Amino acid sequence: MNQHYDIPFKLDLSQVPQVTHFFDEQSNTFSYVVKDPHSQSCAIIDSVLDIDYAAGRLSHKGADEIIAFVRQNDLTVEWIIETHVHADHLSAAPYIKERVGGLIGIGEKIDVVQETFGKVFNEGTDFLRDGSQFDRLFSDGDSYQIGSLIGHAMYTPGHTPACMTHVIGNSAFVGDTIFMPDAGTARADFPGGDAGTLYHSIHRLLSLPDEVVLYICHDYAPNGRELRHVSTVGEQRRQNIHVADSISQAEYIRMRQARDATLAMPKLIIPSIQVNMKAGHLPDPDTNGKRYLKVPLNGL
Repeated sequence: MNQHYDIPFKLDLSQVPQVTHFFDEQSNTFSYVVKDPHSQSCAIIDSVLDIDYAAGRLSHKGADEIIAFVRQNDLTVEWIIETHVHADHLSAAPYIKERVGGLIGIGEKIDVVQETFGKVFNEGTDFLRDGSQFDRLFSDGDSYQIGSLIGHAMYTPGHTPACMTHVIGNSAFVGDTIFMPDAGTARADFPGGDAGTLYHSIHRLLSLPDEVVLYICHDYAPNGRELRHVSTVGEQRRQNIHVADSISQAEYIRMRQARDATLAMPKLIIPSIQVNMKAGHLPDPDTNGKRYLKVPLNGL
């Protein structure tokens, strides 16, 4: 990588968060509890609300496991962070907040996602498209605290316009910005996504020191290997099949666009985006007291 990438914050690699992962098998999602080693403060990153879409039935098994962990370890939840508006699972953020507290945060470009998908789902004027459903909107370079830990928001768009990587001490929680080296990178063909932008974001992320630990949001265990959720900047630069140092932006864009053209929509994209762009809040009850999700025919 010859290009200079500006990092709008100062790293402190001496800070090492205590990280516990939780795995949702339906969506192949890793959620994380990130604890300050010097206090009981923690953050929860990319939580999952379970849904049986065919039956229209919600459950809270995964979220309850996180809540039980927080309570058993007497933790104080400072933040409930979404790295982006996920298209493959529903967020459990409001459910968790109601039970153990915490502020719900996402990148400030959520308003772009809300504007785009507010039209797709015909949300009308009652749906505010300013991100106000969230407690905190992060800008590039913003800092926040988890006890004595300092977290930094790093804008990494391309998969979606609102993607943020969260760099906490020696660790980075990357959302869908990058996968394990043998799986490459996420798609860039959702509305507002862009392969060239994603390449730039990934190489900005990979301009962090080689020893920075990367916590991955999804793993699909290619070629039958065991699930993995941890990598490093150095490992990605050497081995990532899509964006290693030897692969140019032009090569990446050609590969990514060709690959994305073969991919089906995620099975849960319709319920996920409706809920997640509203900070995980479910639709208001209808006149009969029941809640309904919309399916926009030929809308995606």
